[in-house]
Amino acid sequence: MKFSSRLKRHFLNAFRELFVHHHSSLEFRAKVFALVIAANESVQIENYIMVKEIGMKIYANDEDRANLLVLSTKELVIKVKDDNGLNMDTLVNQIQKDLKFVPRYAKKIDIDSLRPFLSLSQDNATVSYQENILEFLEKLKNETLLSKKLQIDEAEKQLHASA
Repeated sequence: MKFSSRLKRHFLNAFRELFVHHHSSLEFRAKVFALVIAANESVQIENYIMVKEIGMKIYANDEDRANLLVLSTKELVIKVKDDNGLNMDTLVNQIQKDLKFVPRYAKKIDIDSLRPFLSLSQDNATVSYQENILEFLEKLKNETLLSKKLQIDEAEKQLHASA
């Protein structure tokens, strides 16, 4: 990797919240991806390639944002795997908390884009665990969209008015 690319990545990583537009939205997506990926005992590079491809679609071919999504996801997965202040339960709690404060994030949970990660799992127990996670996320999404519909609609109106 070129020195300038490493320097740029390090700088953006250190000051991500200040320089990245809609950082909390990107961070939420990373948590959702990390939850599914970290459930797999053997995380492979293909997981992150898949995140990058999905990120390119989400962010309209904005490679920098897609790379930040991959980097954020990778950092969260590493924290879970290393038991570095984050585990699966804490990640679930963070996602639930984020949805409580910003219910419109529920629209960012795309079960269809998460399902292909299951094909990278090696054993049935892991696939079953990941399927349970997807069911949980889908239920959480649907409940949030239903119970917070008015709040979400109002927040989206404000976003469109300020854009």
